[in-house]
Amino acid sequence: MYEYVIEGGFPIKGTITASGNKNAALPCLSATLLTAEPVILHNIPAIEDTGVMIKILEALGAKVEKINKNSWKITNENVITSELPGDLTKKVRGSIVFAGPLLARTGKCDMMPPGGDVIGRRRVDTHFLALGQLGAKISVNGHFSFSTNKLVGADIFLDEASVTATENAIMAAVLAENETIIQNAASEPHIQDLCRMLNSMGAKISGIGSNVVRIEGVKKLHGTEYTIGPDYIEIGSYIGMAAATKGQITIKGIKPEEIRPLKYSFSKLGISWRIEGDELTVPIAQDLKVNTDLGNMTPKIDDMPWPGFPADLTSIMTVVATQVDGTVLIHEKMFESRMFFVDKLISMGAKITLCDPHRAVVSGPCMLHGDHLVSPDIRAGMAMVIAAMAAHGESRISNVYQIERGYEDLVGRLQKLGAHIKKVEC
Repeated sequence: MYEYVIEGGFPIKGTITASGNKNAALPCLSATLLTAEPVILHNIPAIEDTGVMIKILEALGAKVEKINKNSWKITNENVITSELPGDLTKKVRGSIVFAGPLLARTGKCDMMPPGGDVIGRRRVDTHFLALGQLGAKISVNGHFSFSTNKLVGADIFLDEASVTATENAIMAAVLAENETIIQNAASEPHIQDLCRMLNSMGAKISGIGSNVVRIEGVKKLHGTEYTIGPDYIEIGSYIGMAAATKGQITIKGIKPEEIRPLKYSFSKLGISWRIEGDELTVPIAQDLKVNTDLGNMTPKIDDMPWPGFPADLTSIMTVVATQVDGTVLIHEKMFESRMFFVDKLISMGAKITLCDPHRAVVSGPCMLHGDHLVSPDIRAGMAMVIAAMAAHGESRISNVYQIERGYEDLVGRLQKLGAHIKKVEC
């Protein structure tokens, strides 16, 4: 077991390159099952979750070769089983995206309910709805069992714009007979990445980036070489860290169009940046003051499906708001337990009122002091790291495995940016 020891009060300063998008890497890894030919994936982030996904592929029979730290060659010539190992499945929520490609490749998939972050109810009903309409029979008896004699395209309307359900439906549909239409599809950048990868393998997907995706089924997919895009959630996390610690950072390798949905919400806290090509710089001289709504009303930062503000950054924004002059309402609409970490921020000196499981009122600026914290999930864990870096004194954060599921070489990168952080055994 390990924990982070952080001495706060040291602004970050320097340059980093954005890691590959975690939420694109997971379905793209599972999509390699859709062909017997080799697939080479670049810019896969070296994090705990991708490591688990690769181990699952190996358990299913994949030949996996590591080209370098962030590139892998995966060949699924022989799929020896359609049952996912339970000990690995429970470690990562993204394991559920093996259902679609296994159904398409083998006609069946058996798995334990997926694990991952404990941030509230994370329903899988939409997966069952989508795969069922494509011809899958599904049973639930302590585990999930999917089977089909043949997948056939369908006109599917998702009951919610679920990212992973959209991904599962797309991966099952690419090898199904006839055309599939997915309405109310999620359209986040990671789904766009998956679709572009599949098209490079010979799939016929249109409507990429929209809420109506059309897939014309093909008989066979071939190998490909594909590069995952940057992780805009990680980018947003480092933007928040620079602002909260009153530091400066340049992030290379961004996609400006993916940063646009972040700009409006960050600007409500007085945070701005400049973009030149594929580089984003947060300057050191920021006037961190809440920009009120018309009539001097308290502004709201709320999440919504893409291209709205991403839910994965609401924890980060909550911490950043504690260092900003003024009051703001953070409204996390999607997960009813994600805001429960704020009690730890309050113990550090934050002025936060938790109105209900979804809403918190934050007033700042507050002088935070070091504390002993426990990371409950990836994003709240990163928020705690930011809080510790902005605080006075020493903080210890345990259960850091959760943080490292989503952030590559966090300690090493932060040390290079001037943070006083170390990872120690506990």
